[in-house]
Amino acid sequence: MQWVLVVLAAVVILLPGQSSDAAEQQSRRLPLSEYRDKMLAGWIGQMVGVGVGGPTEFRWQGAIVPADEVPEWRPEMVNQFGQDDLYVEMTFLRTLEMYGFDVPIRQAGIDFANSRYGLWHANGAGRRLLREGIAPPDSGHPEFNKHADDIDYQIEADFSGLIAPGLPNTVIKLGEKFGRLMNYGDGLYGGQFVGAMYAEAFFETDMARIVEAGLRAIPAESQYAECIRDVLAWWREEPNDWENTWEKINAKYHLNPDYRRFSCSGPDAEKDWDLNIDAKVNGAMIVLGLLYGDRDPDKTIEISVRGGHDSDCNPSNAAGVLFTTIGASRLPERFSSHLSYETEFSFTSFNMRRLTEVCEQLARQAVVRAGGRVDTDESGEEVFVIPVLPPEPTALERSWAPRPAANSRFTEAEMAQISVEPTIELGKEPVCQSCGLMPLDAPESFGTNADGSKSEDYCVYCFKDGAFTYPDATLEEMIEVCAGFLADYTGMSEEKAAAKLSEYMPKLKRWQEK
Repeated sequence: MQWVLVVLAAVVILLPGQSSDAAEQQSRRLPLSEYRDKMLAGWIGQMVGVGVGGPTEFRWQGAIVPADEVPEWRPEMVNQFGQDDLYVEMTFLRTLEMYGFDVPIRQAGIDFANSRYGLWHANGAGRRLLREGIAPPDSGHPEFNKHADDIDYQIEADFSGLIAPGLPNTVIKLGEKFGRLMNYGDGLYGGQFVGAMYAEAFFETDMARIVEAGLRAIPAESQYAECIRDVLAWWREEPNDWENTWEKINAKYHLNPDYRRFSCSGPDAEKDWDLNIDAKVNGAMIVLGLLYGDRDPDKTIEISVRGGHDSDCNPSNAAGVLFTTIGASRLPERFSSHLSYETEFSFTSFNMRRLTEVCEQLARQAVVRAGGRVDTDESGEEVFVIPVLPPEPTALERSWAPRPAANSRFTEAEMAQISVEPTIELGKEPVCQSCGLMPLDAPESFGTNADGSKSEDYCVYCFKDGAFTYPDATLEEMIEVCAGFLADYTGMSEEKAAAKLSEYMPKLKRWQEK
């Protein structure tokens, strides 16, 4: 496969006595047509990655996904318009479209609070806090948000690099605005790292250099940066054995409690399950795919999927970065031949056409705001002239020992702008008859009977090998557990979620048979 190489202007460091003409060379040039091609490819990559990884999500925790469990790619799988891995970040794009790059973080919080899709973990907790009047950045602060180190902003930070080609400081600032709605510390750095990789992917094809560019955008002393440096070092030691590197990642960043100091959940011997959505370990799986994938789309996606944990989000990030280096016009046709340009992403007004138009508008603004410009070359084509500036990472912070909260609260006038009343119709579709929350709408959702067959009544999280994963749980205990998930998903309070479940769950098969 031929890989596109970007012709760069020379980057010259201005020394004492140099002329302003030399300073002018501290820039990189990106033809607008090439920007459009690569930006579109970044979105396609996200869709392809999540399409392949979707059926494996959270089914393998601390275990390598078997090769025969990775779905085979089919061209029609590209149309992933209902994936939260994509439509959540479009809320942030819409805010930027409406208010520009100077939008106050409080307005970004109001817009996020008004979103109507289901959310989990840091996203869900952050939105619930916003709706309760806790304004950003406190909605992502560990004092209030127990999911602050989770993967959430890392999942949705792709947009930041796709509208900031070659501009890591723009990516960092966007993280400070949107990542702080739900994350802090390593949870924030994960998104800034991913966004900076995208920003560099417009100019670089070497994956190690792209990863290193991402590292320069986050505090070097952070555990997140330590994790990514480790993966780079382990890859260089054993460049042909990704599974051995995976074992090292698993030992240090999944099994070692020193690197899970703010994990929102942990090992549970009773249910033989260990949910780990910490940004670090999932970021490692993104990098694992990029480094060992040899710039091959299928191999990159497969390795990021097989790393396990949040195994649809990780290949989505990895494929997005890789596809950006390639460009849509150079992708194998099977990845784009069935792409719909008119279908709208769920909960948004964006289809692919409008999405790419808005990204271009924002990229033009980003380049000029950073001190660059839009030139016209001899052929009449527009060209981004992008300044080369050293990244200025966010200050080091740790979720397990955070700085004091800002004590930020929305005013009455701001609360009046938050108009969503969270609702949910429990049991409208076939759902697990134990938790009542997990839809039974796909083969991978069903639990297993003792003979390995699929259970007709219970989900994969509640029922395994013919037994409940919480065999001794009482109805009251299950309501308490599920209320937290329902609250994060809908944005309602845990008290209201528990009240709804107390009316609903006694009607489920498991609890009627008790």
